[in-house]
Amino acid sequence: MPTSAIGAVEKLTAQLDNNNLVQYQLPLAAIDESGDQQSIALNPLIGKEFTLNFHGKIACKHCGKTTKKSYSQGFCYPCMIKLAQCDMCIMKPETCHHHLGTCREPQWGEQHCMVDHYVYLSNTSALKVGITRHTQLPTRWIDQGATQALPIFKVSTRLQSGLVETALAEFIGDKTNWRAMLKGSNEAIDLKAQANSLIPKIEQRLSDITLKFGCDAVQRLDEDVVTINYPVSQYLTKISSFNFDKTPIVSGILLGIKGQYLIFEKGVINMRKFSSYQISVEY
Repeated sequence: MPTSAIGAVEKLTAQLDNNNLVQYQLPLAAIDESGDQQSIALNPLIGKEFTLNFHGKIACKHCGKTTKKSYSQGFCYPCMIKLAQCDMCIMKPETCHHHLGTCREPQWGEQHCMVDHYVYLSNTSALKVGITRHTQLPTRWIDQGATQALPIFKVSTRLQSGLVETALAEFIGDKTNWRAMLKGSNEAIDLKAQANSLIPKIEQRLSDITLKFGCDAVQRLDEDVVTINYPVSQYLTKISSFNFDKTPIVSGILLGIKGQYLIFEKGVINMRKFSSYQISVEY
């Protein structure tokens, strides 16, 4: 008899095992006080029938109120416009305005933005630059579907990481082509050689940052490249995506997981995009 579970979608959680293979779980938050949060181990389900059924209700993951549309991956509109984690500076860290006294939630900013960040190179759909908090490695790389990653700088704040990232983004991409990422593993890139080539090109920008924030604001790192393997039995040659708003039932053989995407025979679904959607799962 199939196993079933019900709850509100949260982003996939993931860990690297000893073989650098990502082990994925699908968390389902309780949708009422009588329920318990559940977590479904996904790797053992690859190659098996897996069904997701959206029940037509979305509840804001911050305030719990029902919302017709999910904003910023799981929030209602009022929360989206008042929470610091939904501000534009989260997408564009170089625009951080905490130091101006205009942060929506100064205490949240202190905890999440005024802390050490890493600037890294990764191999997702191609070579790209990215940033993340010190607590989010290797989670950030996994969420983006990176097959290789290399931290190259450590900085003291999110703003500083954004300034370094934008400097590097003049020479390489800072976004992932999700369709290309889902078509398979890229050819390996010599990330250390790329770093050695790119960093001299931004020396003046780095000097400007250290002049403004102090000589220790940007620390060059000498780390090993991290290789990441994903539990995928078969990649798709043509990528189409499922959308709970248009297709409330997503079902089929689960072929694998990469990034935040579940891969089925006939398409993929970005589970993070549908955070706070109340669903039932059968497997």
